Amino acid sequence: MSTNPLRPMKTAMLVAQRIVADINDRGNLVGDRLPPERLMLEKYDVGRGTLRESLRFLELQGVITLKPGPGGGPVVVHPDATSLATSLTLLLQFSNAPFRTIAEARLGLEPMMSQLCAERMTDDDVASLKDSVDTMHANLDNQSIFLEENKRFHDVIAHGSGNAMFGYLVDALLGILDGSAIGIEYPEYRREAVHEAHLQIYKAIESKDPAAAAASMHEHIRQYMRYAEKKFPEVLDAPIVWGQA
Repeated sequence: MSTNPLRPMKTAMLVAQRIVADINDRGNLVGDRLPPERLMLEKYDVGRGTLRESLRFLELQGVITLKPGPGGGPVVVHPDATSLATSLTLLLQFSNAPFRTIAEARLGLEPMMSQLCAERMTDDDVASLKDSVDTMHANLDNQSIFLEENKRFHDVIAHGSGNAMFGYLVDALLGILDGSAIGIEYPEYRREAVHEAHLQIYKAIESKDPAAAAASMHEHIRQYMRYAEKKFPEVLDAPIVWGQA
């Protein structure tokens, strides 16, 4: 899976980098169309096959979408964590890493995010966090809503930390470690425990108490791991496989 540092970069990759640089230099926004193919062929001085390979790569990375038909072509979009989740999944699969790897990473990362939230989170994000806690509490008998709010709570914390890297990392990690998809179930008593943990984390962040926020999140993830270890050890030990996560 590693690349040879002595291998020259493919022309298509170099062109892709130039296209992204030009998007930045022009100040293109989401929804803007890129120049037509004939102009890009002239600008980048490459063949049609190389240009199209570059555009397909950027589409896979979530930088553009290729709209077919008359008036179509490459259109700027906003990348998300999907390609990062795919890359991480493949790297972990070829390292024979189990799902436990993701849980342990969250135990290390999310307390720091919560600490930063207590220091930096905006009023709007604090309100979103409270809304997630309240919505979960009102729907503890509905596992589908519970799972949606569980993910939203951690997303809001990751992005509310003020560190973009954390936001994308947690999006990717939660995409890989989807408990319902890998076989971890949440009976009502566990949903109640998760809600209580979220409530304590919210209170610490709302009170702007970094130490309490970090400690509450650390305990929350530890409780999750203890529960999974006791009830679903085979799930945590199962290897991560692309398409299964």
